[in-house]
Amino acid sequence: MNGSLRSVFLLSAVTAMSVGCSGPLPFMSGGALEGAVEPPPPEWNFGTDYGVFQLETRPQDPYSVNLAYTILNGVFYVYAGDTETEWVRHMEVDPRVRVRHDGRIYELEARRVVEPGENATFAKRWAESSFFHRDPRELQDETWLYRLEPRDRP
Repeated sequence: MNGSLRSVFLLSAVTAMSVGCSGPLPFMSGGALEGAVEPPPPEWNFGTDYGVFQLETRPQDPYSVNLAYTILNGVFYVYAGDTETEWVRHMEVDPRVRVRHDGRIYELEARRVVEPGENATFAKRWAESSFFHRDPRELQDETWLYRLEPRDRP
């Protein structure tokens, strides 16, 4: 490992230790999210249809990451593309998640979107939202799209 890469790694590790486990850093996962828990709204509206939020998975050993969200017709979506990420694997085992946006925490459930029409509607919006977003309809592999909804159980 070269000197500058080692310095970046060391600085990241020191920063992580100094801020504790109240959530992820920009490029590193974290632990349990802290903040006031609020009931989810009947329809999502953060003032913009796209942005970044923090997602906590695996309630028994919290794991949190920073992710992009998309809100489409009041529905909150999180998308992993064609990569079965660690947070996706956690949600496949236990769909209970916590979301932090603007200091507020919402306890939700992640439901994988498998209906072709809903996937296509999301894909169109996702591709239009940024030049950097790859159109999900062009992916050959399985994709991982989730709706974040109120929990059925605690």
